[in-house]
Amino acid sequence: MMIKYLLNNGYQSVIYKKGEVVYEPGAQPRAVYFIVNGEVRMVTVNDDGKEFIQGIFKSNQYFGEPALLVNKPYLAYTIATKDTEIITVYKDAFFKLLETDRNFSTELIRTLSNRLFYKSMMLEELANEQAEHRIRTLIAYLLKNLEKDVVMDVTRQQLADMSGLRVETVIRLVKKLAAQKELKLLKGKIVKI
Repeated sequence: MMIKYLLNNGYQSVIYKKGEVVYEPGAQPRAVYFIVNGEVRMVTVNDDGKEFIQGIFKSNQYFGEPALLVNKPYLAYTIATKDTEIITVYKDAFFKLLETDRNFSTELIRTLSNRLFYKSMMLEELANEQAEHRIRTLIAYLLKNLEKDVVMDVTRQQLADMSGLRVETVIRLVKKLAAQKELKLLKGKIVKI
């Protein structure tokens, strides 16, 4: 809905090639980014170079608004996971949108609340030392809005990066959960049952 509104009101989209960085940690926020199509991952990188996925954003989603709203530098990298078409809504236009479009303001509050809930859930899971519990909770969260028999569009490497576990651990646990009939695998992909 917002993408259509933005395009109909003269906002232009730009293509970010796979692997291209939209913004980096430490940069001052200038805009909110709306994804027309494609995918972006938000990651922090530790001193050893290991990525931890903070979020994955897809078509009809947006990102970058928390830093803009509090006027603090970005804390993570955002990187196009594949060629991605993005509409950049700069600060003044974004705040005007918030003031004039009540539906958008409500949607923003809902989106931020969902993200806060996810972050709180993951913090609790990361404090839990049981890897199986972490993966079970993360997969349940990612599957909750999917219909039955729909494939979850998250790789095992992404699950590892989101949970702070090694990919080998994730693979072993996903196979175990499938054997216990807690999830279904189809060509290595997780399917909602």
